Amino acid sequence: CNTNFSVYLLYTLYFRLSNMLKYKAERQVAMIDDLLTEENVWDRLRRDGKPLVLYGMGDGAEKINAVLESKGMHITAVFASDDFVRGQSFLGHTVQRYREVCAQFTDFNVVLGFASQRPEVLENIARIHQEHPVYAPDIPVAGIGLFTREYAAAHRAEIETVYAKLADEESRRVYHSVLRYKISGKVDYLYNSFANMDEIFTEILQVNQQEILVDMGAYNGDTIRQFLQYSCGKYKSIYALEPDGKNFKKLCRSTEGMQGVHLYNKSAWNRQTTLHFNACAGRNSHLSPTGTAVEATDLDSLLQGAPVTLLKMDIEGSESKALTGAAHTIVTWRPKLYVCAYHRNEDLFSLPLQILSLCPDYKLYFRHSPYIPAWESNFYCIPTHLDDNDH
Repeated sequence: CNTNFSVYLLYTLYFRLSNMLKYKAERQVAMIDDLLTEENVWDRLRRDGKPLVLYGMGDGAEKINAVLESKGMHITAVFASDDFVRGQSFLGHTVQRYREVCAQFTDFNVVLGFASQRPEVLENIARIHQEHPVYAPDIPVAGIGLFTREYAAAHRAEIETVYAKLADEESRRVYHSVLRYKISGKVDYLYNSFANMDEIFTEILQVNQQEILVDMGAYNGDTIRQFLQYSCGKYKSIYALEPDGKNFKKLCRSTEGMQGVHLYNKSAWNRQTTLHFNACAGRNSHLSPTGTAVEATDLDSLLQGAPVTLLKMDIEGSESKALTGAAHTIVTWRPKLYVCAYHRNEDLFSLPLQILSLCPDYKLYFRHSPYIPAWESNFYCIPTHLDDNDH
């Protein structure tokens, strides 16, 4: 009787496990199939046939306009926030105020040509979206090509693998939404994905007062300041790399007087070398075939075996190279990872797969901080021993 009951239990567990795996597989298929129903933003704008009104000026707007032109579409008007309108012209159009465009056209599509995380700007975009559809076409910060439905279909296996590896339901929901946004350009998907920064730093990363932080792409020290808010200003040590000269000076000023802080005017890379850098003195400084020569280093050589507890990477498309250069440090110390995944089209699947190839025991969380377009879409990778003990 006991033997029969044991066999029954084994069969019961087997069928439950089988059903769970079947449900998980069906959910993955449903996710990617749903994703592939999204219409490419460029096709949607062409099909609508409405006047295209560009909101914003600058490099991002020029890139979006170039894609539109290549697909046979043309901007009809340009507007900017009221404070930026001074009678100037952009792309051959006089820059207007939003209300002036509304007086000129009854129905039109707004094409967003800039990036912002400022709350008042995000609120303004939302107000405009209530009156006229706002699309924010996704243009990669680095690399070439566009993230389209066809691109997602070509990388279906990698996307499904990452989706299955995500550690919680919120990560899966946000990952799905960001992918849908990248194809469709619909800002609703981003507004519905904005993360709570307190949750990221206190519940996922669980920042504490004993951290050894490495900040790759430290900019002006903004992440360090944010980190200190959650560590009550305490830490063991901080290593910060920033290749842009002007940003590096700001970083030095912002950390002046702090103990245990090591600053490097260098770029994170997969080896020690010299690279050329297009210095924009802002967040968009990036590697370039020409420009200012800067030193680059791999983290393994820089630290020479020293421990790390939290490693952040926001390096304008060089994350994969930097992960390669930090492989020994990651495998040895299993630090918590904060890796930006929005610079290149492939970052949303190639970076987490690269991390898991180094340490299969990492748990992957995915969040999108308040930002339009999908900048600050990040993976937060937690070693299993920390996640199991504390979550």
